Amino acid sequence: MSDLFVSEPAGKKRTTLPNTPLAERVRPSSLEEFFGQEHLLGPQKPLRIMIESGRISSMVLWGPPGSGKTTLARLIANYVKADYVQLNAVSSGVKEVREVIAKAEKSRKHLSKQTILFIDEIHRFNKAQQDALLHSVEDGAIMLIGATTENPSFEVISPLLSRCQVYVLDALGKKELDAILDHALADDDELKKHKVEIEDRNFLMLMSGGDARKLLNGLETSARLTKPAPDKSLRITKQTIEEAFQRKYTLYDKTGEMHYDTISAFIKSLRGSDPDAAIYWMARMLDGGEDIKFIARRMVILASEDIGNADPFALVLATSCFTAVDYVGMPEAQLILSQTAAYLASAPKSNASLLAIGQAMEDVRKLPNLPVPLHIRNAPTKLLKELGYGAEYKYSHDYDGHFVEEQYLPDNLKDKIYYKPTDIGKEKEIKERLSKLWKKRRP
Repeated sequence: MSDLFVSEPAGKKRTTLPNTPLAERVRPSSLEEFFGQEHLLGPQKPLRIMIESGRISSMVLWGPPGSGKTTLARLIANYVKADYVQLNAVSSGVKEVREVIAKAEKSRKHLSKQTILFIDEIHRFNKAQQDALLHSVEDGAIMLIGATTENPSFEVISPLLSRCQVYVLDALGKKELDAILDHALADDDELKKHKVEIEDRNFLMLMSGGDARKLLNGLETSARLTKPAPDKSLRITKQTIEEAFQRKYTLYDKTGEMHYDTISAFIKSLRGSDPDAAIYWMARMLDGGEDIKFIARRMVILASEDIGNADPFALVLATSCFTAVDYVGMPEAQLILSQTAAYLASAPKSNASLLAIGQAMEDVRKLPNLPVPLHIRNAPTKLLKELGYGAEYKYSHDYDGHFVEEQYLPDNLKDKIYYKPTDIGKEKEIKERLSKLWKKRRP
């Protein structure tokens, strides 16, 4: 395992072997060369402060492909002068994890050297593999950096997630991709042999889908497909970029533009109550090899966001769907996904819950730390009771209809109504009941 331990000084340009891809040749070796993620790495931002102080904790980097997760992990190891070990969750198991931990413990004990274990696609580790990390992460034998394109709340076990800080990386925008292109053209020894001109930079960025790795690989392939002019310059045309990406032959790319367009069409069809369109777009995703749990997860979100209490069963069904497809797998999972999509598309729609939490969050941010009314505060001690905590609280079950007029919101917001149910589906019943209670509570 010793050949896995890599540590390079921050700022030192890496040496590359023949046939090393462009994305690796121009990989940033310092924070100054890293483009994007300003919310984490800008001046006085949390991750930059940790890195520059040399004191980091275990973390999970969650972001889309090509947003800089692997590069950031390597930079962190460089800056804190730690041994760096990279494992891929697809090809590594508990045995490899334990070997890394044993090596790291010896390094810490005998050399006072910290080890960073970077696990790419950590969401693909099963529970046993993740369990194997717990003790070593907790006692500091290793500093874990996990990278995932999936929501870690769903894919990383709670005990491990509680020991890690989650940092969300944003998809790269035009500004960052432009900077990455400029850096590659100016810094790479191979590209510098020619004066490279890109006919349509926007098209190159569009074909990459915001993925820096794809962008650079596409640039390199395009350059190789372009015949140099007599003055050794290279003019990369839009047609050459198409040939490099082979996009016209790609029906569905589950990490690229079609991925986002198709899931958007699927969700909008569900929201628009068109089961036929929803099932069609789902079929396109399944045929393209989309992750079935990704589709199921999006339906769980939609069941709450767009259906809500108009049909509370929708969330129950969507959650069961997520569990079922995980148990069953393909090809049978497509039956469960189709059943759920048909139901969600056909269900009555309401976004009242979405609007309610949005307005409540806005008030929380505008008026932070409003005091909890005394009568509904917790009073576990004699002193707190003497101070009036919980005094005059009315227990609703002691009253007719299990309801009593009482104020639960802070004084500044006592007349506020966030949840406004519609006249659709089950919410119609909820609205009628709440209307009667509102009149009693706020005459």
